Amino acid sequence: MFFASDNSGPVPQAVLDTLAEANQGHVMGYGADPMMDEVRQRIRDLFEAPDAAVHLTATGTSANALALATLVEPFDTVFCSPVAHIEEDECSAPEFFTGGAKLTLVPGSDRMSVEGLTQAIESQGNRGVHGPRRGAVSITQVTEMGNVYSLDHLKALCDVAKSYDLPVHLDGARFANAIMALGCSSAEMTWKAGVDVAVFGGTKNGLMGVEAVVFFDPGKAWEFELRRKRGGHLFSKHRYLSAQMAAYLRDDLWRDLARRANTKAARLLEGIRTRSDVQVVNEVNANMIFFLAPRTLHQALKAGGATYAVSGDVTNGPADGMLRGRLVCDWSIPDAEIDRFVSLLHGA
Repeated sequence: MFFASDNSGPVPQAVLDTLAEANQGHVMGYGADPMMDEVRQRIRDLFEAPDAAVHLTATGTSANALALATLVEPFDTVFCSPVAHIEEDECSAPEFFTGGAKLTLVPGSDRMSVEGLTQAIESQGNRGVHGPRRGAVSITQVTEMGNVYSLDHLKALCDVAKSYDLPVHLDGARFANAIMALGCSSAEMTWKAGVDVAVFGGTKNGLMGVEAVVFFDPGKAWEFELRRKRGGHLFSKHRYLSAQMAAYLRDDLWRDLARRANTKAARLLEGIRTRSDVQVVNEVNANMIFFLAPRTLHQALKAGGATYAVSGDVTNGPADGMLRGRLVCDWSIPDAEIDRFVSLLHGA
């Protein structure tokens, strides 16, 4: 019963088959391989953006940090949620790759509000040479708390950014899960809403390790390429990144994997909600569930073999103390494992 992270699941056979396909003979490196041409065109078609520049990196951290580095200067600031991945989980990589640009946290929850973003922007850029300049807005979709921005909410945030002439970056590590939750097009969730640069994530949705960085205005694309190379994130044997993304895009595999993950989370949620002493604390539209439960229940679940994240000490403390757990479903989790978790939940 492994619900710790969607990073932990296996790679679909279709991806491994495409890697084997790419592993034939000799091809040019550094992104000049034929599969990268296919990837570039498929992503342009998917996003309805024929002029978009498309580049691959192997990690979400490099994709986010390098994308932001092309949007801001070292003396700028990036506005983001207090629990954004770039704030909590990237070891100051954005600050490193931007050469020192700071992060300004937007007050409120994981889903930034228009009022909060406006307040944060107004708080910066008004001290002249003594403070950071307003730089960019970074939005995470799906958020780190498992919530999904509506299209109207996304557009409203982008409108605020544009009113201050700030570019918008979308951290789409779980891009596919959000698309399936909203039932919208990739274009509607990005450039049509006002996003300038989007990370089209693959690693959390079944790939071995690859993310696509999509610039809807290709004017910054060459700078991104230079920064990717200088930062050590340009693969020489690039075809093995291209092959993963090509498999992901062929036959809408990316949609199928995200649909499976979201559906499995919905099945798990249904079982959890039947226990009165468990409180689900996020809107479960995608593949992540956050819940509060007594310490004794977490102890029983862990003892029964469930693997998932808990905030706090499961072993020590009051038995009825409420601790927050996080369950993440990937595409491959068997329904039987979900049912076993629910049975364990009700047997505790």
